[in-house]
Amino acid sequence: MDALDLTEKATILVVDDTPVNVSLLSALLQDIYKVKVATGGEKALKIVQSENPPDLILLDIMMPGMDGYQVCEVLKKDPATRHIPIIFLTAMTSTEDEKKGLELGGADYITKPISPPIVLARVHAQLQVKAAADFLLDQNAYLEQEVAKRTREVIAIQDVTILAMATLAETRDLDTGNHIRRTQYYVRALAEKLQNPPRFVDYLTPSNINMLFRSAPLHDIGKVGIPDRILLKPGRFEPYEFEIMKHHTTLGYEAIAHAEKSLGTQVDFLSMAKEIALSHQEKWDGSGYPQALAGDQIPVSARLMAVADVYDALISRRVYKTGMPHEKAIHIIFDGKGRHFDPDMVDAFLEIQDEFRAIALRFADSDEDIQKKGEYIKQALAQ
Repeated sequence: MDALDLTEKATILVVDDTPVNVSLLSALLQDIYKVKVATGGEKALKIVQSENPPDLILLDIMMPGMDGYQVCEVLKKDPATRHIPIIFLTAMTSTEDEKKGLELGGADYITKPISPPIVLARVHAQLQVKAAADFLLDQNAYLEQEVAKRTREVIAIQDVTILAMATLAETRDLDTGNHIRRTQYYVRALAEKLQNPPRFVDYLTPSNINMLFRSAPLHDIGKVGIPDRILLKPGRFEPYEFEIMKHHTTLGYEAIAHAEKSLGTQVDFLSMAKEIALSHQEKWDGSGYPQALAGDQIPVSARLMAVADVYDALISRRVYKTGMPHEKAIHIIFDGKGRHFDPDMVDAFLEIQDEFRAIALRFADSDEDIQKKGEYIKQALAQ
């Protein structure tokens, strides 16, 4: 039956243990509707819970075994059947009986002896109400599907854009593209570990952790603005070179802020990306850059990235160095507790260090990646 269109015959289930009443109602309804019959509550439930449930139920109350009230209770508790309108049709005429039926979820209450025109009018009215409700339900379901589809498309576009921007930065850095993936997973693992402590419970919600994972690849986007002669230098920086290198944090922040401003609205994951890009080189004791923030002044997102970024830098192979053993990297992170890193984050990191190691192995750089990077660096520095 189409919503708001009753030209197709609706199906009415008559539930009554008295044959005379069943015959009377069937004769009254059958020229207009399809009629099904049940002579007891248990049989009625089987019909309603079948693959072809009725559109409306005319339900007697006084029946042997399961009475009409009990049948109504069962149907209204089941999400699959609660939407089917129930009209009580009974010889119980007291106000209390009618009140009970309506409170249990009945749509209407008709007392016997029945008036045929009244029964037909009330059945028609309830079917109209149901048709309207079904129409709205179908429309809402369609709109929800469309919103979900559009949301997935927007998120996919955002993720591709982030990855493209991050990859652009990585092609000019000594790191390989897998650094992006590793730090993403490190940050998420550490954030999930820190969900319960009171310090972080309000911030590290599932939604924020998802945004952390998505925005983490942009932590070094500012490196696109650093000259090759400094960015690709295989040895230690001179003091003036390091000062230039430190600008990658503000360059990254400004690039993301400019992109956000172009959209004309604040975007949550870009706000988090700005925090990470600007502050992931800050240190717990205030000796970091670019703003010399200390302690809780440093955004949580940036503190998480600091642990992830340093760990990956220590263990990763580069053109100019071999990767440090996991155990030694762990010792350095621990040594930085309360100086470089948030102490609570170091404790959490130590508890899940095996998960960090597994992520590093999963996204390890291949020999071919390292070789290609070396060739690129040589060519870039020769120009």
